[in-house]
Amino acid sequence: MNSLNLIRLLAAVAALVAAGQASADSTGKWQSSQEVYNKVCGYCHEANVGPVITGRNLMPEYISAIVRNGNRAMPAFRESEINDAALAGVAKLVSTSPAAAAKK
Repeated sequence: MNSLNLIRLLAAVAALVAAGQASADSTGKWQSSQEVYNKVCGYCHEANVGPVITGRNLMPEYISAIVRNGNRAMPAFRESEINDAALAGVAKLVSTSPAAAAKK
């Protein structure tokens, strides 16, 4: 296994672990779409592990399909990890978010 594949594998495992431990409260319900993004998506997509997904005008349906089915190094997230309502909210949030400011 080359080093790039190993990095992708480790990132996928880390994302799955983070999602399993990232519930907001004791009922397992997310408090907001921003919380889902911060605790699950941002773990990779804000840390230069996964691609930047904000500011790209991605369709919410596309985002939902990728989250549920995975793509390359990104793992699939089950409904028990991110419920449909939370997924719809975070998909809308990402699809309408402006691009991140360039770092100096």
